Amino acid sequence: MRTSMRLTSYLAAIAGASLAFSLTPASPAVAQATAPAAAGAPSVQALDLAIAPGPYKPTEESLRQYRCPTWFRDAKFGIWAHWGPQSVPMDGDWYARGIYEQGSGHNKYHLAHYGPPSQFGYKDIIPLWKAQKWDPDRLMALYKKAGARYFVSMGTHHDNFFLWNSKIHRWNAVNMGPHRDVVGTWQKAAVKNGLKFGVSEHLGASFTWFQPSHGADKTGPLAGVPYDGADPKYQDLYHFPAKPGDTGWYSNDPRWQQEWFHEIKELVDNYHPDLLYSDGGVPFGNEVGLSMIAHLYNSNSARHGGKTEVVYNCKQSSQGRWVQDLERGVMVGVDPNPWQTDTSIGDWFYNRNWKYRPVSWVVHTLVDNVSKNGNLLLNVVQRPDGSIDPEAEQLLNQMAAWTAVHGEAIYGSRPWAIYGEGTAKAKGGNFSEEDGYSAQDIRFTTKGSTLYALALGWPASNQITIHSLARPAGTDVNRITEISLLGYQGKLAWKQTTEGVLVTLPAQKVSDLTTGLKITGTHLTPIIQPTPPQIQNAAGVLSLSADTASLHGTQLVVESQGAKRDIGSWNDPKELVSWDGQFLTPGTYTVSADVAATAEGAQFSVDAAGQHLSGIAPMTGAWDKFQVISLGEIEIKTPGVVVITVRPQQANWKPINLSSIVFIPVHATP
Repeated sequence: MRTSMRLTSYLAAIAGASLAFSLTPASPAVAQATAPAAAGAPSVQALDLAIAPGPYKPTEESLRQYRCPTWFRDAKFGIWAHWGPQSVPMDGDWYARGIYEQGSGHNKYHLAHYGPPSQFGYKDIIPLWKAQKWDPDRLMALYKKAGARYFVSMGTHHDNFFLWNSKIHRWNAVNMGPHRDVVGTWQKAAVKNGLKFGVSEHLGASFTWFQPSHGADKTGPLAGVPYDGADPKYQDLYHFPAKPGDTGWYSNDPRWQQEWFHEIKELVDNYHPDLLYSDGGVPFGNEVGLSMIAHLYNSNSARHGGKTEVVYNCKQSSQGRWVQDLERGVMVGVDPNPWQTDTSIGDWFYNRNWKYRPVSWVVHTLVDNVSKNGNLLLNVVQRPDGSIDPEAEQLLNQMAAWTAVHGEAIYGSRPWAIYGEGTAKAKGGNFSEEDGYSAQDIRFTTKGSTLYALALGWPASNQITIHSLARPAGTDVNRITEISLLGYQGKLAWKQTTEGVLVTLPAQKVSDLTTGLKITGTHLTPIIQPTPPQIQNAAGVLSLSADTASLHGTQLVVESQGAKRDIGSWNDPKELVSWDGQFLTPGTYTVSADVAATAEGAQFSVDAAGQHLSGIAPMTGAWDKFQVISLGEIEIKTPGVVVITVRPQQANWKPINLSSIVFIPVHATP
């Protein structure tokens, strides 16, 4: 996982970019930027945002006509080469920035191995990237065999070094480093192997991201000596100085926005990728980013007889206008719009200290995503020389063996009415990967009239019960005619009742990773099983945790904050949460809430047994700092199941994180 500082600032940046986009579309005045240029900086009098002619305009409304192409919905699994000069030190992600942050891990490593960044900076790392063992044809064949249906090349990371043959930026892989067109070479290998080809751009954030290179040590023998990024000779790599206050993920400087537009347009126009990925929300949250999306769609449509066959990924809710990407995260449930997780088997750039994820984690993530209408884009970490470690190659071979058997439940499939059943509950959102799956967790996919149920493991009992396929008495619902096991030629024994379908598996495992059942029948409709109520403990205490809550809304997620689990993303005052609590003993109970908030005055209520308690969350100062507050007393007159609801109490709701609600008996009624 990336550092907590990286994660926190990144999520805040994404939220900021999304907010900027959601307010007011960019006015024509954006194109009339006349701010004076800093020394060495380009001057922009009017933004040139010319786009290819076509049906798409750079507006939110116009982009709503976009429809995700079938190839992407069918592909499900892609592999990403998150690779470049930052791989050279083998010290992990964000190296190009970290070396200029005095005291950071990257800075300490750089000092020990290369010297101070005022004398040997990132520009001096670039020539060390030789890619001498890079064999793209061999790697692409491995990726295809592993089950990838599309491949994504790094185009440029935040380090402002281009992996394509750029005519407008000298810092590129043809001029320096490996002296090869990395993007073009990857593309040829992908096409040769029948894979769709994409490219990722992380350039939008580069301007503010790279500003530490303009600084100097604050302490020590070189205090005050400028880093090499402050040298005007290298400002086409490290950028011109930012204006005061320009510190967001995306710069608000129109000069940089213009530069980004021209450079990414060069990439799109020269390589015509099937997919373009941006590392953030819509770049700059204004007409500049929307213009690039419209240009991508229009130019692609013109080459495909008016049909848009390209995918644009960014980390912003899509509403169908593009394909939303979640970095190292998942959706809570089925999303009506196709989406994608991007993640890695290790760190993003090669890191000698990271252990790789096991193949079980990759398979379970893929299956969970596909059941929720998503794809998986997996970074296979490359060494600086272009090769991959034996452990990575072993994982790819394991994936090949798994997809050869279970691929029919994945490729070309669509989600069922529900994504699955089981005990594992996804937190949802970016940086919220799940790895606690078991054979009790079942995920569903469909293909035509066939339903697939994939248990995320092989049960020790050699039996699987699918409660969602119960057969209600006296109905035609879930009339199953056949159940078979992927990878097994024999017949299965199974029986169906009003409680579910019980399937007996063969003694010999097909796979340790999943159990894939192929189910045919008529009127296959999920039977939603009631959630068991939460019950008082031996002391009479009823504790309602975030993990057992029912979430009523589209934004709410169950997440981890520090050592606690909580209900977060509570931004909408119309959304609420509830539990079914079973009281065994009548009596009076004190009610408390464990909450965190970063603003004063968030008023909420707890309703139970026809009674209402109000509470105001204190400002705890951070989302991971929780405080228990008392809300008052509630009387439970008769034993039984009680619906307990927590909801906001004002229109100008200030968000909270809620970890738990607890009922403690004051005295019991005889």
